Amino acid sequence: MDNRFVKPFYENNRVNFALAVLLSTVMAAMNIFISWTLGEVVDAVSQMDGRALGKVAFAMGAGTPCFLLIDLLAQWTKARFIHKGLRQYKEQAFSAISQKSIQAFSRENTGTYLSAFTNDAASIEENYLGRSVTLLFYGLEFVLTLAVMLAYSPVLTLAVVVLCLLPVVVSVTMGGGLAKRERKVSDLNEKFTARLKDLLGGYAVIKSFQAEGQARRLFNEENRAVETAKEKRRRYAGILSVVSNASGFVMQFGIFLIGAVLAMRGHITIGTVLVFVNLCNSLISPIQVIPEHWASRRAAKGLAEKLGALARENVEEDGKEALLSLQKEIRFQGLSFGYGLDKDVLRDIDAVFEKGKSYAVVGASGSGKTTLLNLLMGAHRDYKGALAIDGHELRGLSAGSLYDHISLISQDVFIFDDTIRANITMFAAFPREAVDRAIRLAGLDAVIQERGESYRCGENGVNLSGGERQRISIARSLLKGADVLLVDEATSALDNETAQYISSAILDLQGLTRIVVTHRLDAAMLGRYDKILMLKNGKLCEQGRFEQLMEEKGQFYALFTVTNA
Repeated sequence: MDNRFVKPFYENNRVNFALAVLLSTVMAAMNIFISWTLGEVVDAVSQMDGRALGKVAFAMGAGTPCFLLIDLLAQWTKARFIHKGLRQYKEQAFSAISQKSIQAFSRENTGTYLSAFTNDAASIEENYLGRSVTLLFYGLEFVLTLAVMLAYSPVLTLAVVVLCLLPVVVSVTMGGGLAKRERKVSDLNEKFTARLKDLLGGYAVIKSFQAEGQARRLFNEENRAVETAKEKRRRYAGILSVVSNASGFVMQFGIFLIGAVLAMRGHITIGTVLVFVNLCNSLISPIQVIPEHWASRRAAKGLAEKLGALARENVEEDGKEALLSLQKEIRFQGLSFGYGLDKDVLRDIDAVFEKGKSYAVVGASGSGKTTLLNLLMGAHRDYKGALAIDGHELRGLSAGSLYDHISLISQDVFIFDDTIRANITMFAAFPREAVDRAIRLAGLDAVIQERGESYRCGENGVNLSGGERQRISIARSLLKGADVLLVDEATSALDNETAQYISSAILDLQGLTRIVVTHRLDAAMLGRYDKILMLKNGKLCEQGRFEQLMEEKGQFYALFTVTNA
């Protein structure tokens, strides 16, 4: 059982929890005080004792403001405890997830995490944190009520204890089934969130293939499943509530009858009977609520443990050695890699990428170009052969230090729904001069002048053109100060003019090692690279400068000729 996501509920939050418990104790005592005053009033009236009635009235008048103040403080303290506990829980959970590698996270469904941070978090807020305080309140109220009853009449208290057994047995027997139904709702909510994310993310594809009917069918299936599970959970909770109320009524009526018999025989006063009947609420409520709340709390705790299990999945051991910078070269030696299949995607790759030079990686679709970049990003460490940076094997390098010095610009640049500046700086603080330099080198000057740095990019950059998104990606990498810039088909979706501008901007960058995967075989642009690497069926079949490869008239020459025919 993983409790690491349960601990944040109480870390640096114990004072709030202790105050909530203390105030709950006082609140329970105040409820008993009200029952006592009612009994005293009845006895004073029956005995025609005006002095006793005045004392009770004074106590009630003085106690009411105190009761209201304590109730207010209890609500505030409970709200503070829930706020801090839930905030710390979500922060620690996101921190744990953010430590996963790119490879590990890519194998997971983000809908699972969306459900955990929304639906599950709401259940945890109400059923675990909220009911942690409520359970203590009812528990304390139950104990104090029995103590007061015992002081009034041991005989009637014994009868109360016996009558309590019925609702206790009913609640405990049925309470366990609620946790199973809560987990079922959570699992279906997870599937529903994942399906909704898919359908909204693929909206353009759905519309272009006129698959709206199929999309609605898939949505309706998941929606009906989750709402049916919720209905079953509510119905079960309703049955539990009805049975608990019925057994509570039997208990209360039994106490009234027994108390009436004892009062008629002179063993207790009428006021005592009233006190017992009124205090029954302080016994019945805990008996009815505690099992149900405990089951809900246990179910909510299970949701936190479930997130803990998700955070443990696909976690790979990170390297220990830190990469300080690229001083000399990146070397592939006899490197082979496959995605768990019998056939390797890359086979026996031998290549050297020297510091500060530019390299173009070309080849037909499926030749292993993107896989090569993924390996450089540390996305897969189960390759065969050697991949070393300045003689340091990549497997032994920590992911964090690797990402400090290597940056990737992919075909699909992700843009956050924030300002242009925030997307360039990735929400970090940088000197004004450094940001301006990155903007200038990436060719974003005109965009900034026209729209300003505070321009909102929209969801995944919907308010920007493809070229503008790519330039933001370049500016990110420049501002980051990476030694190595990897570019994966960054211009494939752009028009020729924009593609030429972006490619030229990348090649103009000085001091960076640039490794560019490209399908655009333009002679003028390819001539600017220090070396071209030609991949075919996962093997590095040719490498050299553009003029050299064209003269050899090998695989690259054939690809270039066919592409430009």
